[in-house]
Amino acid sequence: MNTLTERDIRASFVNASRKEVSDLTLPVDFAERDFDRLDYLGWADPKLPRRAYVVAELDGRPVGVLLRQAEQRTGARALCSWCEDVTLPNDVQFFAARKTGPAGRKGDTIGTLVCANFGCPAAVRKLPPLAYQGFDREAARDERIRRLGEHVRAFIRALGVDG
Repeated sequence: MNTLTERDIRASFVNASRKEVSDLTLPVDFAERDFDRLDYLGWADPKLPRRAYVVAELDGRPVGVLLRQAEQRTGARALCSWCEDVTLPNDVQFFAARKTGPAGRKGDTIGTLVCANFGCPAAVRKLPPLAYQGFDREAARDERIRRLGEHVRAFIRALGVDG
């Protein structure tokens, strides 16, 4: 992912009002993020409960999405729809996003299950365990990285974003 500035991020949102964009708080460690190792930038807003953001590249440009976090149900384990990691040490959370255009103005949304801490880029970069003798762990990791990018871009396109 290309390095982003605060201005790039605020200008990228496709399903948020100007007020919602102006109210967003960047992650505290934003300046230290290694964009070369990110497939998307995702974070929960520390000042606005149950609000989160994802910025990903779609056809070479950043596209930001405002997410609403559903109330957490305890005791249920789920698989992240983006990284598909079955060994996650963190919870998976349901997030919904308002669609763009007329559908979004009517209130239409789509949802997905995502790692609660948006740790998918780190999860897919870990070498998977040796499944069998001769298993190509590096190729499996590369495939997981590729699929993560596909899943995030598919979610953004499902919101009605062209690209």
